[in-house]
Amino acid sequence: MQFRDLKAQYSALKGEMDKAILDVVASSAFVMGPKIKEMETAFADYVGVKHCVACNSGTDALLLALKVWNVKAGDAVFVPSFTFFASAEVVAMQGATPVFVDVDKDTFNINVNDLEDKIRQTLKAGKLTPRVVIAVDLFGLPADFEAIRQVAGKYGLYVLEDGAQGFGGRIGNRKACSFGDISTTSFFPAKPVGCYGDGGAVFTDNDEWAALVDSYHIHGKGSDRYDNVRIGMNSRLDSIQAAILLVKLKAFADHELTDINKVAARYTEKLEEVAKTPVVPEGFCSSWAQYTLQVENKTVRAGLQAALKDLDIPTAIYYPIPMHRQTAFNYLDINSNHCPVSDQLADTVISLPVHPYLSESDQDRICDAVSAFLKR
Repeated sequence: MQFRDLKAQYSALKGEMDKAILDVVASSAFVMGPKIKEMETAFADYVGVKHCVACNSGTDALLLALKVWNVKAGDAVFVPSFTFFASAEVVAMQGATPVFVDVDKDTFNINVNDLEDKIRQTLKAGKLTPRVVIAVDLFGLPADFEAIRQVAGKYGLYVLEDGAQGFGGRIGNRKACSFGDISTTSFFPAKPVGCYGDGGAVFTDNDEWAALVDSYHIHGKGSDRYDNVRIGMNSRLDSIQAAILLVKLKAFADHELTDINKVAARYTEKLEEVAKTPVVPEGFCSSWAQYTLQVENKTVRAGLQAALKDLDIPTAIYYPIPMHRQTAFNYLDINSNHCPVSDQLADTVISLPVHPYLSESDQDRICDAVSAFLKR
């Protein structure tokens, strides 16, 4: 059994996928070929924004957004503590200071009350200038952007949506990667829509910012690639990955998003009496990058993970160490980054296999095994 079965997906899409890849090979337009613009247009249209700029990774996408806003030393950027390292790493790469915010125990997303508390604490300390909130759509569920925007607007902060896991999620009729002043996603293979390597994208309705991202991601280019008007980076998506993403986006829109929601709903129905199952608020839709249970404690989790491993059922822990306890951030004052819910989740979460191609028999086998262990 695969945790995220890319082999089953490839088997289902093999005809279209092979043709798409070979067409690029035959064209020899491997870097910044016509497939890039075609892919950017398709993804912008799907999300419902004016601009999509493809780049080398979700991490680079976040970094490009911060470069556009000239985030720098002396700036504070507010980041949820319970997320992947890149969400905060890019802040430090710009010389700015990440300020870690706790998350909601039900949705795993940024806690807006703690966000405002951390902004006030930062202003009171007077050492840093609050600039940006990075709101992560964790495990496929969009963050509460209505509440986040109220707080961000009150203090004059930009909102950067980290949709690395959120692509395809919705609030009402609006799709993830449209909620930030700038939004980003990742096309890492295991993401809701992934390529066959690293990849990412930046989304925005702002023409000026889109032009800056386009410049920064190709060595700070001006009128052409040999006219360099700023210090940029080499963060191009290659044409083969763009072709792959076009095939995958079609499958995702046609059936994969619906199918993975059916898997998640079935999990919840079968497991909600034995563990704390994921919460999707009314009016929200998740794209289920992960299906994550909460169990009683670290000991129970270790036992469950071992029992499932014995049955050849893969699991994962996202995330065993919250951001405010990462060694790389030891230079920060942990007392000002108190995040008790993030600490608790790091000890109690466990993610189960979830993908659009997971058979009902495998779903039943997983649920029966989880239930049997937790009912002991």
